[in-house]
Amino acid sequence: MGTGGYLFRRLLWVPPIIIIVSAFTFFLARAGPGDPLRIAQGQFRDPEALARVRQVRGLDKPVPQQYLIYMKNVLTKGNFGESYKYQGRSVSEVLFPAMWRSLQFNSVELVAVFLVGIVAGIYAARHQGRWQDPFSISSFLLLSAIPVFLWVPALWEIFAIKLHIFPARGWPTAHCPVQLHFLGDSYSCIGVLSKEAVIPLLALILPAFAGLARFVRAVTLEVLNEDYVRTARSKGLAEVTIMSRHVLRNALLPLSTVIGFSLIALLEGSYFLEVLTGIPGSGQLTIQSINNRDYDMIMAITLIGCTLFVFMSIAVDIGYTLIDPRVRLGAQG
Repeated sequence: MGTGGYLFRRLLWVPPIIIIVSAFTFFLARAGPGDPLRIAQGQFRDPEALARVRQVRGLDKPVPQQYLIYMKNVLTKGNFGESYKYQGRSVSEVLFPAMWRSLQFNSVELVAVFLVGIVAGIYAARHQGRWQDPFSISSFLLLSAIPVFLWVPALWEIFAIKLHIFPARGWPTAHCPVQLHFLGDSYSCIGVLSKEAVIPLLALILPAFAGLARFVRAVTLEVLNEDYVRTARSKGLAEVTIMSRHVLRNALLPLSTVIGFSLIALLEGSYFLEVLTGIPGSGQLTIQSINNRDYDMIMAITLIGCTLFVFMSIAVDIGYTLIDPRVRLGAQG
């Protein structure tokens, strides 16, 4: 059975996985302590009004029935419900703009980390046994040893307080440097191009080089020791040709898994970074939703993350055949 059959079998598993994850999240949220309606109403405690709101939102029904109603609204109407914390606003109105802001920062981080990490990993592998190898990797390990919540105050001290080059806040409030009005008011601001975004980007990027550089180094060393690389060198091929046609192509196979699942994290935010720098992203929103028991917001975040993970895992497996034709996804053991 070829790629088509494999893809069909994998797609058959998508609905059960999403149902299991969503149901577990839904029942776990309902089983926890606290009442989101009591949190939402604040100091005003009107039992009759609380009962009416509970009935309108369907919270007076059995939990299995609540789950079926919720999933029906999501699948048929694309309605993720209404936020308990942000009164009068739907989950989509709050969640998707937050994801858009996190996407901007994470996209820049992903590109920068992969460009530098891949080059540094290949450089270290080619200089194995010489001082350049441990020096380059150790430098990145030193950067990664400092967590984000320590990077931010250090960068504030240097660039905001001492040099007065960049502001401490991580998202533009009074003005936006670049606006794409055709995207709509909630998505028009490209805040990652502002001066405010420099410190958060540095705090995201600097600790992230080491992991990828070490992985690329290990993969490249494994490929460099293969017989076909030694054969290519014995034929007198140029080093650039060997690295591009033989080493990089074969190293891309395990690296594609890292790239694929890194794309899922583009919509995830960094809680500490967003709280410290005031970025209204999805990381801060996720923790706030859990603390405030914002049922529908938690469900939407879980459903979107689970769906992206499942489909990206399928895309990565299909991508294997494009990188290496020897891979046969439908082959039987």
